[in-house]
Amino acid sequence: MTGELLTVRRRHESAMGTMTFPELFRLPATINITTAAKAFGIHVNTAYKLVRRDAFPCPVFRVGWQYRVPTKALLLALHIDEIPVRRDDVVTGADLTTRYIES
Repeated sequence: MTGELLTVRRRHESAMGTMTFPELFRLPATINITTAAKAFGIHVNTAYKLVRRDAFPCPVFRVGWQYRVPTKALLLALHIDEIPVRRDDVVTGADLTTRYIES
């Protein structure tokens, strides 16, 4: 029984805190409520309460038994309009492309 309680507690603790920009930019097209809660810096239980009240800060879709949040909507709710492109990323991508074409 103690192991089960620790597992549940760890799951909820992982939703606390906020996400860094690199973490946000690596998210897939849709995310679950736990991940969205972490991005907003709220507890997952609070996130579910907001969803039930239709007061979550961005659109939430129910797919079967799951709630899904579009990542684009999440980023807009966080006032992040676009993902920045760094010069190093462009150079690395160009180098990779050059090596691929030459081989």
